[in-house]
Amino acid sequence: MSVRHSGIGMTSLRTRVRMVERLREQGIKDEVVLAAMGFIPRHLFVEAALASRAYEDVALPINYGQTISSPWIVGRMTELLRNGGSNSLRKILEIGTGCGYQTAVLAKIASEVYSIERIGPLLTRTRIRLRELGILNIHLKHADGMRGLPEAGLFDGIMMTAVIPEIPETLLEQLAMGGRMVFPKGNRKQYLCVIDHTTEGFVETILDEVMFVPILPGTINR
Repeated sequence: MSVRHSGIGMTSLRTRVRMVERLREQGIKDEVVLAAMGFIPRHLFVEAALASRAYEDVALPINYGQTISSPWIVGRMTELLRNGGSNSLRKILEIGTGCGYQTAVLAKIASEVYSIERIGPLLTRTRIRLRELGILNIHLKHADGMRGLPEAGLFDGIMMTAVIPEIPETLLEQLAMGGRMVFPKGNRKQYLCVIDHTTEGFVETILDEVMFVPILPGTINR
């Protein structure tokens, strides 16, 4: 990793180590997830003016009305997707690429990551950033995330990074048997949820109260 990627001062490797230690204190226990988050230089995924705040436990704006989730949310959702390592994550679908930080973390825990973003200019910037970081096991697509990627499924894990009132059947159909979906659900009140695809059907569990931007249909090209 180059000096630029390593950072100095508030964007240094030492700062990432402190972030990981804080995440442990906040209850993130999966060491594979913590190692991935300690490796990925989060400050490169935010605007330069906000780089010194990149490792604070807050969501930050990334343009186009979108945000980068707080480190705790990224850690919590990734840990839930791994399900204690019992879920073999060969292929993951991420709905809402955004700045690509969550995508980069997922790429460290899975063989292949497919990620959909509806905002074309945002995806273009993210594609360049991930390529510069040498993250190659990802497939990015400018598309409507509500439809998923049926041509690339089935997926061992699906993560949605925007809140939705209910998961459409088209996405459930893309979740492999034994797979897990992690997503925020709700309207005024939002909760982190998981859906497990079991031999008895789809089993939903409601967890932490959270706050995400809403998922929107369609695509934006400029």
